[in-house]
Amino acid sequence: MLMGDDKLASFVLPAAAVARDDLVGWQEWCRTRLAFVPAPSLDRAAWRRLSPRERMIHDLHRTATHANLPLLQTPMSRLVEKVLISRIETNALKFKPTTRAGVMVTGGGYQGKTECVCEIAAAFEERWLALHNYLNPTARPGFRDLHAPVAYVQTPVTAKPKSTCKAILNFYDAPLNPRMDLPDLIHQVAVSLRDHGTKVLILDDITRLRMHRVDDQDTLDLIRAFMSMNVTLVLIGVDIPRSGLLREGRYDLTSGQWHLPSKRLKVNGLEPTQTERRFDLVELDRFHYDNDVQIASWIRHLQGIEDSLRLLDARPGMLTEDSTMPEYLFHRTDGVVGLLERLIEDGCREAMESGRECLTEDLLDDITIELTDTPQRDPEAGEIPDVPAPQRPPRAGRPRNTVFDDRGPAESLG
Repeated sequence: MLMGDDKLASFVLPAAAVARDDLVGWQEWCRTRLAFVPAPSLDRAAWRRLSPRERMIHDLHRTATHANLPLLQTPMSRLVEKVLISRIETNALKFKPTTRAGVMVTGGGYQGKTECVCEIAAAFEERWLALHNYLNPTARPGFRDLHAPVAYVQTPVTAKPKSTCKAILNFYDAPLNPRMDLPDLIHQVAVSLRDHGTKVLILDDITRLRMHRVDDQDTLDLIRAFMSMNVTLVLIGVDIPRSGLLREGRYDLTSGQWHLPSKRLKVNGLEPTQTERRFDLVELDRFHYDNDVQIASWIRHLQGIEDSLRLLDARPGMLTEDSTMPEYLFHRTDGVVGLLERLIEDGCREAMESGRECLTEDLLDDITIELTDTPQRDPEAGEIPDVPAPQRPPRAGRPRNTVFDDRGPAESLG
């Protein structure tokens, strides 16, 4: 059933994008992140039976559907979820005033690290709020602070200890006095985390820190010290092992964690070196295409995307059953989910505008993946990946993918 005029504005004229780096925006995003309803699937014959206005509305709804493809789980994201949710829930249930181990989530640009972590954290927040009847279990008498189990903060591009503290305080819309010195700001951060019942502090784009700069070294020491504030610290960054953030750390084979000392800053009068800061390091990798298991994972991901598309002449297996399409899409995107989403989104728009209403290699050959409209990303931190050239993969040298071939009953009985 097509959506009526009363619901038209909800997808044709969306509100401004929700900013997750403040409390109101984060909670709004958590509440609405799954609210989008995709367009119904129609073939060309059913579309032709619509009135001109109904066709226009349906086409707008299809465009919105392709622009809001769902976040699909991958084998890599399931690994991140397993590590992250285990650490968050274990730390949240601790009563001892000990330093909570943190998590570093690494990977290349456009691989969905932020969306993956935010989705995991939002699901934890929903469970935590429901568990406590949406009340802050640590609230103090006389205070009415909002309960914020999760705080999401972007690392400032030119991070310094003061600017990092201010970014965290801005999430809570906490009052800032321009004359506050660093110890006052650190104390205010500790108060805000405690009074809002925050269990998870996410610091995104952490690899914007440059370890050759003294300010950035001090900022990293400050961030490590936040782990003494009874929160799970989650750091997200591009290629963390090569960024220099771990250069003073040592890897513990027994625990599988990185142990990082803090040297420079004092926090609330305590020397951070009294306790080493421990991190689980987990990678959200891209897809690979080197063996049958990896190829099968890639094809299952393409099937999930295919199910979300609303092209009139789309056929089952449009992205997966052709002998060369899966490899073509991998070659165009290098297995990076963000580049794949951009290619599919732009390809669907071209298919609709041209009337072809189906994705083919010939159509996608004319699509150039442009990443120039992302001013919020820092190219120097590796947040914008290299885009493979739009050329066909070689036809020789690799056998046809036979992962899903039916080899018959005789071979099956083996």
